[in-house]
Amino acid sequence: MQVSREAAWQLLTEWTQSESLRKHALAVEAAVRGYARQQGANEEEWGVVALLHDFDYERYPTLGDHPNKGCEHLRSLGYPEWVMRAILSHASEITGIQPESPVEKALVACDELAGFVTAASLVRPSKSVLDLEAKSVIKRMKDKAFARQVPRDHLIRGAELMGLPLEEHVTNVIGFMRLQADSLGLRGTL
Repeated sequence: MQVSREAAWQLLTEWTQSESLRKHALAVEAAVRGYARQQGANEEEWGVVALLHDFDYERYPTLGDHPNKGCEHLRSLGYPEWVMRAILSHASEITGIQPESPVEKALVACDELAGFVTAASLVRPSKSVLDLEAKSVIKRMKDKAFARQVPRDHLIRGAELMGLPLEEHVTNVIGFMRLQADSLGLRGTL
């Protein structure tokens, strides 16, 4: 099967009605594609993994069902095994599949951080990612009440998986998301 963004987007929108979950998928896609460009990898393939990593979440919100049930569906559609492995690795505490390949590491590194960057953007006076800086995101990480559902250790582990200092990883993800500010609803008043 040829992996295509168009087919992945169609599947995501068929299974995911929540606008915020769709935007999360787009934010993770923007970040993962950015790392694909940096590493000279196949941006389309990495983007598909990012788009589909939570596509089954509305139907199967229970960890264990998600992402396993979604991967069963992808397998039935003929997606390559590496796609399912990457998606399963983003829930390694449930699936036992540790991120090893570059795309797996990028997905894990960008998943929670993309959501955190989105939240940090939306509380700015500008409501924009365009004027957000890494130091502001890192400062927000210390505030346990801010985006409390995001485990801080996941953000730190993501930078470690990418082999980068936290500030550099955050700067990269912000930069990648800025390129898609309009589609992410993060242009704000700028």
